[in-house]
Amino acid sequence: MACVLVTGAATGLGRNTVAALLDDGHEAVLHARHPGRLTDVRDLLDRGAVPVTGDLATHEGTLSVVEQANTLGGIDAVIHNAGVYDGPDTLAVNVLAPYLLTCLVTGPDRHVYLSSSMHNAGHADAGLIDSRGPGLPLGYSDSKLFVTALAAAVPRRLPAVHSFAVDPGWVPTRMGGPSAPDDLTLGHVTQFHLATASDPDATGGYWHHQHRQTPHRAVRDEGFQDEVLDALAHRTGITLTPR
Repeated sequence: MACVLVTGAATGLGRNTVAALLDDGHEAVLHARHPGRLTDVRDLLDRGAVPVTGDLATHEGTLSVVEQANTLGGIDAVIHNAGVYDGPDTLAVNVLAPYLLTCLVTGPDRHVYLSSSMHNAGHADAGLIDSRGPGLPLGYSDSKLFVTALAAAVPRRLPAVHSFAVDPGWVPTRMGGPSAPDDLTLGHVTQFHLATASDPDATGGYWHHQHRQTPHRAVRDEGFQDEVLDALAHRTGITLTPR
């Protein structure tokens, strides 16, 4: 049995992931942006999911989630599900928050990062992490390229940690829209498996519907991975170090 923290779990893929964890006898820590969102998951809380809240669009909100998670303790894996498609919070939610949670949540030996096939259209320029501000939102494809590179880089810095990037498909969630063509019921299956399997698959990979895929070529470039880690450390003031 594993204890898994799922970010952005009030709706969509995150909610489905928490439900699957509970169905399979695992423990789930359910993150929502603010306490008011917990009314949408009362059924999951009644089944034993433990809530944490905090706005991942802000540094302070993310650190609050870290503090709550560390107070709970015993977390075996984190599924970095929270994401936004556009607007001023794309960098913070899609890239900075997963990085901070990876650096600061104590205990997990697995991290699963939600990517997208759209990462293939991203710009392999880690300088965008430092240059994007409130008036210059980061593109979605760029954000997914950076978080996919983060997933590939983590095992090099944290050899005891298994790390994966997952493309869940274009599914009909609030972000994906009602006309999205992929099957919502399959959208959480791969990240659920990677977070809970007793014999974890090869670390550092990029996955889609339980099959390993070939990511953007920059993702496998260790030089680019290091540039991304350095930019994230500079932007957040926190360095990913072995523990």
